[in-house]
Amino acid sequence: MSKAEQRAQMTNGAGFIAALDQSGGSTPKALALYGVPETDYSSDEEMFGEIQEMRARIILADDFTKDKVIGAILFERTLGEEIDGHKVADYLWSVKGIVPFLKIDKGLEETANGVQLMKPIPGLADTLSKAQGVFGTKERSVIHEANADGIAAIVAQQFDVAREVTDAGMVPIVEPEVNIHSETKAEAENILKEEILKNLDQLTEGQEIMLKLTLPNQANLYDEVADHPRVLRVVALSGGYSTEQACDLLNQNNKMIASFSRALTEGLAKQQSDAEFNAALGSNVNKIHQASV
Repeated sequence: MSKAEQRAQMTNGAGFIAALDQSGGSTPKALALYGVPETDYSSDEEMFGEIQEMRARIILADDFTKDKVIGAILFERTLGEEIDGHKVADYLWSVKGIVPFLKIDKGLEETANGVQLMKPIPGLADTLSKAQGVFGTKERSVIHEANADGIAAIVAQQFDVAREVTDAGMVPIVEPEVNIHSETKAEAENILKEEILKNLDQLTEGQEIMLKLTLPNQANLYDEVADHPRVLRVVALSGGYSTEQACDLLNQNNKMIASFSRALTEGLAKQQSDAEFNAALGSNVNKIHQASV
């Protein structure tokens, strides 16, 4: 594995990052949308087995190629799973040429000051040292309203974790999501942008990050962030928008590429034949790829 090759792909690749990092909290909802109700599994083991089958089906699909998908974010448990005799992260890079990332956050704290900070991440140094073949990480927190103190706290926490990740030789995707239903979304995004720029200026030579941000109300709001010398790439999350809406909004933001989860898997179902599944996935991949380039 060449970190330089992976970095070049993340910096210049014409495509998007697939978010395949459904965790314990988001898996039941993702499976329900995929046609697997909670009555179909009786333990966490079976639930994670179902979601791994869905992930593998996506990764193995014909349209899931490095020409369109330049990276993929995985859940920690997925690192131990295999596809065709390879660990998943190794399969993505060595077989598909897709750069693997690892979701490292452990969920969210209760809302305070209009935001949800990340819960502590125990054993992070250990997790990072064991993440063989993984290029970077992703860590998510959520902003619900335009509260300056809350947003400052969220960005500071994200950058503290980001420094730990860069110290381990990896590239963090910092994800302070703004809730798309927030009544003060536009205002929150303006505060967020300023806090991000302030924190970026404090990074030192060699500390590179990526950002994963909600599609903003004001088109191209984050161009200045994307142009910052410490930023490899700014990617967009779909945040509950439909594939159609998310792609329309992404088209208006010239310096963002997609990192969609729900919009990527929209319309996929376990019951579909491989041909039907591949056609539905291919349609989503093509729409998201077009909007990203």
